[in-house]
Amino acid sequence: MPADLVLLGGRVHAPGYPWADAVAVRAGRITEIGTVADLRPAIGPRTTVIDTTGRLVLPGFHDAHAHPVAAGLQLNRCELGGAASAAACLDLVAAHAASHPGPWILGGGWVGALFPGGAPHRRDLDRLVPDRPAYLLDSDQHNAWVNSAALALAGVDATTPDPPGGRVGRDPGGEPDGLLHESAAELVGRLTPRPSADDLLAALTTGRDVLWSHGVTSWQDALVGPYLGLPDTFGAYLTAAERGLIDWRVAGALWWDRDQGPEQADDLAERRAVARASGFRATHVKIMQDGICENRTAALFEPYHGGGGNGQEFLEPQDLADAVGALDRRGFHAHMHAVGDRAVHHCLDAVAIARARNGSQDTRHHIAHAQVIRPSDVPRFRRLGVAAAVQPLWAAAVPQMTENIMPALGPRRSGWQYPFADLLRSGARLAAGSDWPVSSPDPLHGIHVAVNRTPATLSAPWLREAAHVPPFLPYQSIPVEAALAAYTIGSAHLIGVNTGIIAPSRPADLVVLDRDILTCPAGEIEYAEVELTFVAGRVVHSRQPAWSHHG
Repeated sequence: MPADLVLLGGRVHAPGYPWADAVAVRAGRITEIGTVADLRPAIGPRTTVIDTTGRLVLPGFHDAHAHPVAAGLQLNRCELGGAASAAACLDLVAAHAASHPGPWILGGGWVGALFPGGAPHRRDLDRLVPDRPAYLLDSDQHNAWVNSAALALAGVDATTPDPPGGRVGRDPGGEPDGLLHESAAELVGRLTPRPSADDLLAALTTGRDVLWSHGVTSWQDALVGPYLGLPDTFGAYLTAAERGLIDWRVAGALWWDRDQGPEQADDLAERRAVARASGFRATHVKIMQDGICENRTAALFEPYHGGGGNGQEFLEPQDLADAVGALDRRGFHAHMHAVGDRAVHHCLDAVAIARARNGSQDTRHHIAHAQVIRPSDVPRFRRLGVAAAVQPLWAAAVPQMTENIMPALGPRRSGWQYPFADLLRSGARLAAGSDWPVSSPDPLHGIHVAVNRTPATLSAPWLREAAHVPPFLPYQSIPVEAALAAYTIGSAHLIGVNTGIIAPSRPADLVVLDRDILTCPAGEIEYAEVELTFVAGRVVHSRQPAWSHHG
């Protein structure tokens, strides 16, 4: 039978077919892989034929940790991720305020490193928005920048205590400085207007289209639930699945409420069943175990240099073990946010306890971010079957790293960051993701950093001057093939889908790049671009209007 689609002439990255330069697709699945001469007989009068000569054909990328609904909302609000300086960030706020006369200013994406002292102040917002509340999440989605009107509306002043799991930023005199860290952001966030169901669905489809444009055909939404003023996105995913706007390639991580105990696992299982009936796979559960190094909320064994304690774990180790055990017993994959070495250690302990209690299960537990790992904990990932769901884009000596994180960690712990090579040598499974909108959703930018350990200067406007930054811990760089595997088969395994590889009978989720990143100079990887993205053999993104012909 003739194929529906044939790609001819480009290098096809398929295991077992090193000579392949052609691939055929029928009914959404790969049917043949071989040479141009091999596959010409598969071309019929109605076959779509695309010449990929000089290009690289890859399996679709998989993002193991993204927030496309939050990203879509941010793109439709006061979007600050495009600012290359503090002045540019403030200009964007001013322009948005002038063109949006509504009762609130909402948005985010600001980068603390752009501002003096590493953070903006409420006074900066007060000058621009004196008459209504403003609530802007940072690029890390862990801190909110608010103005005096928002603080007054929430009743936050010098006498307001820090809430559990959060901190109110304060001036030397004790007055709030306009930064609300972690759960303290909810003090204002819970008062913000709720997006409608239509708003959330539109944000999801916007996020999906952006991911497709970067070759991402499958992703895990790393937080399906309410968070820092953002509403629960569960309903948007159900509607999208019912309408055929997303499919089984997408998985959701339901939110673990740290104010409840293991009994909530039954409720989460019911949610999973509701999702399954709609066609949405809510197969994971997100546990936020600590914060981030930038605001000194990542949990460390030893205190931060220069003060600030040693961070905070949101669940006590025994409570964490009980949570992971309850999820493991019900067949959930635990998606554990752990940045500091203490949080990573206790997450590994929790999996070890769950394995001992429940026996062998096909549960694909993973630790997201895994930034600071004690060397003695590296081999435990493989022994326990825990994947490292890393964000390679962050493993570079950008100002946020050199001016904020490294001085806080000190030289010894700074050398424990993002040990990709050590994890690979130990036999651990690497899965890769973006954490978008925290950082660029482009997997090629992440692959560039994983290979070079230097910034992907195209990934953010404020990095354009970082072209000559020396490699960050260069002995932790990994080969391009390993980085690509982390964004394909590694993340596919974690998400639980049978894609991530070009092989006969697999779904035809494919990406065509404008160059061969497997052979080009390593420093040029970030300049590669996605020409075409296919989902089940259907073009969902194309840089050029006319690519194909029939027969």
